[in-house]
Amino acid sequence: MELLYLSFALVVFVTAATPGPTVLLALTNGSRFGVPRAAFGMLGAAASDLVLISAAALGLGAVLAASAFWFNVVKWVGVGYLAWLGFQLLRARGELGVELHGAAQGKPATVAAPHALFRKSFLVAVTNPKGYLFVAALLPQFIDQAAPLAPQYVTLAIIFVCIDLLVMATYASVGVGIVKFLAPARVMLLERCCGGVLIALAGILATTRRAT
Repeated sequence: MELLYLSFALVVFVTAATPGPTVLLALTNGSRFGVPRAAFGMLGAAASDLVLISAAALGLGAVLAASAFWFNVVKWVGVGYLAWLGFQLLRARGELGVELHGAAQGKPATVAAPHALFRKSFLVAVTNPKGYLFVAALLPQFIDQAAPLAPQYVTLAIIFVCIDLLVMATYASVGVGIVKFLAPARVMLLERCCGGVLIALAGILATTRRAT
């Protein structure tokens, strides 16, 4: 059983470390607000992990796989929200650079509300139908149907969340490190690049089709 859980952890790590919307938000939140403040966004993503795993345990992933209507409802909500976040960053005017310059002069920096960071990361993950399908396809491979199911799902959920938090914390720390070497004039480019990537991810999600 330990080997099974280790294999699961490896799969989750590789998947979580692959650049996607939630780790991109962790990167940008870390660069803008620092790791402690970005942690609220990480907790939002972790909460979405629990939703995905609970949905898989209840069979909701199978519903999305079988129903084109509900798959498209979740998909287009996710597309719209990702695109909105991307356009928000594209319209940014280097606020991070202004904050860095102000901090150098001893001025207080603007910080995002914890609930806003939590909500953004949570909604980005929970409105992605690919997440439900992935978890619904992955978990049964690591479940022993002959043993009690609840303890196994709890164990897998803990592994999933811990690895996801570790990966996002790493990305947020990288974001902090990047900002230290950026001139304020180049911060707008960073913000717009991140916005462009989010819009590109929204486009990729928009072209995703339900497997038949």
